[in-house]
Amino acid sequence: MLTVHHLNNSRSQRVLWLLEELGVPYEIVRYQRQPDMRAPKELRAIHPLGKSPVVTDNGHTIAESGAILEYIIATYGNGRLIPPADTPERLRYTYWLHYAEGSAMTPLLLKLLFTLMPKRAPALLRPWCARCRTRRCRRWSIRSSSSTWPIGKASSARANGSPAASFPAPTSR
Repeated sequence: MLTVHHLNNSRSQRVLWLLEELGVPYEIVRYQRQPDMRAPKELRAIHPLGKSPVVTDNGHTIAESGAILEYIIATYGNGRLIPPADTPERLRYTYWLHYAEGSAMTPLLLKLLFTLMPKRAPALLRPWCARCRTRRCRRWSIRSSSSTWPIGKASSARANGSPAASFPAPTSR
């Protein structure tokens, strides 16, 4: 049975969402962050980086949420929640899957950084930090100009670009 090594307040939520969408049975092993927000050392026993999400399934250990989502859809999707290969919709699907982890996460991390910095920076630097936050941390939109949904006419995970967008989209607000 597939096991999700779930860390609270992590991107493993998108993995759980996809498994629910597909109706795949799974087990959850829960881990709590340390007071300094780092993952506990027990996760290193599962994967050397000690990060989450990580899934174990049929002798495989898979880390990185994008890779996990691709594995789950390929292994358990049976053609569901993914557009057919060699179509414009599949290309857009792949784009949004990787955009969520690549281009979208950097501004979100900057937003977090520039939200915390004004509170912790010396008084003389606080106005500069606030300006940087305003300039650099803009919301991103997952709306395509050619469709109501980023990857075309579809429902649920497919329609919303991919389960990967379930973390950066609401976080960007």
